[in-house]
Parts: sequence; C-alpha cells; structure tokens
Amino acid sequence: MEKASRLFDCIAVQAKKPKADLLNAKMDGFWKSFSTSEVHNMIYQLAGALLDMGISGGDGSTEGRDKIGMISNGRPEWLIIDLAVQLTGAVLVPLYPNTNAKEIEQILNETEAKYVFVSSKDLCDKVNAIHRNIPSLKTIFTFERFEGCSHWTELLKPITEDDKQKITKISDGITEDDVATIIYTSGTTGRPKGVVLTHKNILSNVIESSNVLTQIPLKEKRALSFLPLNHIFEKMCSYIYLYNGFSIYYAESMDTIGVNLKEVKPYLFTAVPRLLEKVFEKILIEGQKLTGIRRKIFMWSIKIADQFEIGKKDIWYKVRLKIADKLVYSKWRNAIGGNVKAIILGSSACPVRLEKIFTAADIVILEGYGLTETSPVIAVNHYPQNGRKFGTVGALLHGVQVKIAGDGEILCKGPNVMLGYYKNPELTAEVMQDGWFHTGDIGELDKDNFLKITDRKKEIFKTSGGKYVAPLPIENKMKENYFIEQMMVVGSEKKFAAALIVPSYTHLRPWCAKNDVPFSSNEQVIHDKRVVALYQSIVDSYNPEFNHVEQVKKITLLCDEWSIDSGELTPTGKMKRKIITEKYMAEIEKMYADEVSNSPNLVG
Repeated sequence: MEKASRLFDCIAVQAKKPKADLLNAKMDGFWKSFSTSEVHNMIYQLAGALLDMGISGGDGSTEGRDKIGMISNGRPEWLIIDLAVQLTGAVLVPLYPNTNAKEIEQILNETEAKYVFVSSKDLCDKVNAIHRNIPSLKTIFTFERFEGCSHWTELLKPITEDDKQKITKISDGITEDDVATIIYTSGTTGRPKGVVLTHKNILSNVIESSNVLTQIPLKEKRALSFLPLNHIFEKMCSYIYLYNGFSIYYAESMDTIGVNLKEVKPYLFTAVPRLLEKVFEKILIEGQKLTGIRRKIFMWSIKIADQFEIGKKDIWYKVRLKIADKLVYSKWRNAIGGNVKAIILGSSACPVRLEKIFTAADIVILEGYGLTETSPVIAVNHYPQNGRKFGTVGALLHGVQVKIAGDGEILCKGPNVMLGYYKNPELTAEVMQDGWFHTGDIGELDKDNFLKITDRKKEIFKTSGGKYVAPLPIENKMKENYFIEQMMVVGSEKKFAAALIVPSYTHLRPWCAKNDVPFSSNEQVIHDKRVVALYQSIVDSYNPEFNHVEQVKKITLLCDEWSIDSGELTPTGKMKRKIITEKYMAEIEKMYADEVSNSPNLVG
C-alpha cells in the first residue's frame, strides 16, 4: 500500500490499480457496478459543487469547519459523499437511519450542519418535519428520486481543470491531524456524544488493521458490506477495502443478506455476533428438518465442531473433522456463497461456542475489540493459528498501548484515540486522563498480550449485601445454550441475582413437539410448567460455574425478542440495559417480591 496520511489519499491509491467493480449495489433487481474512474469522477464533481455552495474548512478548527450530515444505509453514494466532503475540508456527521427525530434535531443543531444527504423518502420526510427547528440547515438532498426533494446528482457537473486545481489546493492543505468526521455514539446510557476523529485516528487503524486482511488466503478481493456505515467499525473497514484493492458490494438490506451472500460470493465480511447467532439458528432449523441417518450425521457434526480447538493435534479428531466437513460444513459454506474464508466480528462479545463451530467449518471468526473513541480497533484476532485465541478479542494492534487500571478498567493510548467529545470538554476530561483513554470496559491481558474483556464497568452492579456482580460473563456463558436467545442479569441493590430470558423459540418449538407440550403462541408456552422447568434446569446447570453471589436464583421468561426497532438494542445489537430495566420493571420487582420462594416467574 502506498504511503497515505489522509483518508482521501485512497483516491490516488485506487487510481493506480483501477477496478471495473469498485463499488456495487442492487438497483431495480440487478447489480450495478461503479468503476474506479466513475467513483473518482463523482467524488471530484461533488467536491466542486460543495465548494461552489460555500462549503469550506473555515479557520481549520473543529468548530470552524462546515458540517454536512448524512442519514443513510450502506450504499456507494455513502463513500462518495464522505470522500467529497473530506476534500473540501468540511466534516461529515453521519447518523443511523433509525435515529429518532429528536436526536437528529439535537445533533444537527449541535454541529450546525448546513446540508444533509438522506437515502429515502421516509428519512427526507423525517428531517423535513424538523427543518424549521434547525436554523443552519439549508437543503436536504436524497439518494432516491421522488417529487419534492432534490436528488444529489443534480449537484454533479462536468469537472474543469480549474475545478481540479481548486480542490487540490484545498486538499493539499489538509493534514493528518485535521478532523475527518464526528460520529455520534448510539447512546446506550443517555444523550448521544459526538466523537471527534481525525484523519490520523482512522487511518492509523486502517493501516495496522490491514495486516489482518493480508494474512487471509483470498483468491479474489471481494467483500460484502451490510453493517451501518456511520458506525466506525464498518467505516474503517470500508477504507481498509479501498486501500487494499477490494471490490465492495452493498447488501440490499439486513433481510436480504442471505440472498446477497449467494449472489456476491464474497471472501470476507464484517458482522456483529447477533447476526452470527441468527445464521447458525437457520443452520440448525434446516438440520432439524432432516430425518434418519442424515439427521444423525448433522447432529454428530455439531458435536465435532463443539470440540474444536485452535491447533488441536489429535489426528483422529482431524480425520473426523474432515469427514464432517465433506458431509456437512461444506454445505454451510455454500449457503453463504462458497468463498467466505473469514468473518470479522466486532461491537459485542461473541459466544466462544459459536466461534468454535464456525471456525471448525473453515469459516474463521476473527473477533476484535474497540470503541468509536478509538477509531475503533484496540485489539483483534488474526488469521494465522498463532494469531488468535478463543475467548479473547485478540492481540493489541501495533502502535496501540493498553494498561489495566487497579479496578480492572482497560486504558488505551495511541494514534487511534479521539480528539475528544464535540463541544463537551467536561466529559472529555472524564475519560481522557494523562493521555490515557478510559474505555469503561473491564479486562485483562494474558502473557501473550491477548486481551480478554470480562465486563462493562458501568454494568457491574452491587447486591444489597455489598457484593459485586459482573453480568456479562454470566450472560455470555448461559447464552451458549441453544434454548436461550437473549438474557439480561439483574439484581442491583437486591439480595440476589435474577435474569430476564427471551427463549429461542426456534429451538423451543421442536422440543415442545417432542415432549407433547402445546405451542399455540409464545405467550402460552412460557406459562407451561414443563417449559419453566426446562429453563430452570438450564440455568441451574450453569450456576456452579460462578461464585454464590453471581448465581442466578430466579428467572422470568419473556414473549418478545428484544430488537433495534422496539428500542431494547442499539443499532449495533448491544442491550440498552436501562431501557430493558424500565420496560420490565414490574416483572423484575415481582421476582423479588417473595424472596423466600425460588419458583420462576413468567410474563407474557
């Protein structure tokens, strides 16, 4: 890779090895490819138009630079807008498409955004409804054509030599220490915070994280993208793809990922653990449909995968693994396109069992760790066997320093750490002390410098007896059981730990059929005493692995799965514990109403 110091330097890098399918998207039922020259031309055309509209880098300070908002799912236009804005010296402020109107208004006012690009009519209508409350906002541009809104291509015009010189003069003055973007966190615990990231912050992560990709045996450089591009994880990975000559294909939606994987046949993609859980759930559903010897072989292959260990030297196990691969795992790979060699995971903890199963099937899981504030990668597992360990988030990224504070908190220092929170020096001072960023996560480093996350500092609670409980390890361990879809441990200021559990109805339904338990609805089935006993036995089987205060004494089964749309999960799949606690306060209190009884409670 050529030397680069700003994110938009990828334009020059890409021009050296042009591709016919640099960026790709499904349009009107067919894949449309945008070549390197087409993409670069649109970037410069838009940059020229933005300069003509008065957009600039101002006095060079974070506050002085113009801000441009973008609310969109992943698509080629996203990167084109991002790069064009960078060339002008302005700052992109991307938001999640499902951000509520109140937060959109707050963010656009705080950043004084002058223009906003949106991907759909619904989003255009949402911003239009609050337009009058945002004095700085001039115009909304859309990626889809419909009456009443300006289409973004209306800005494009033939680029002249004078235009190029003007853009070059401005971009040449931009340094690695200048701000590239302000990314607002999803707000799991309160008001979203604007994380200010420079070109150097993100680019240092791109360059060092590229080593992960170069170690993967790829016949072709082709990736599928479907995570939100305004999340720093997917944005940073997009620049890895650009710098390393990948073609990027954007999935139509989260609902079409399976179909798009088969069409695109990518060699790798990024994901969150929740998606991996859903993929494996579908695999199990298909396996449960089998009968006779085929079903027995399928279930045997799952047991073989469960026993997988990196670098395992057992020859007889390797023979069985090859047989399982030929009979079963190869079909799993074909179901996701047939070429996938690795899946890079981030955002939240992945159950070790899931890592083992996919890696056994030669779909290597590379889990990493980081935050928006660290651009994002702090540590990541690498493809070679000596570069990954189950149960860890990998070795520290080169150039990134980590130390563990006295209370177990992970502190980070390096070129990837943010400038601070936008217009919030008090909060910045809370997390940045003596050059070290306080992550809020609890963890430990092993002798090989592999990092293990044990909990979230703010999520650890104290029982009424003064004992501390870390819920994350308990939840992650118990969720390894197929029958538990989601789980949240509670018990702050209570005498014992309890849990809200969302059953995996996909697995519960066939169990009910096998055990003659009626299943007319989710609400009905969780009230059946045999189902209650099943989940109590699952929890009881795991409890001995934890000390007395951490053991889950009572459970409540819930009807509905937590989701982004219903508000219990962040856009990247993390639990909003405060929201879930408030929503199910009556059910939680019921578990503690009679602290003598150990009978599970139920809620429809």
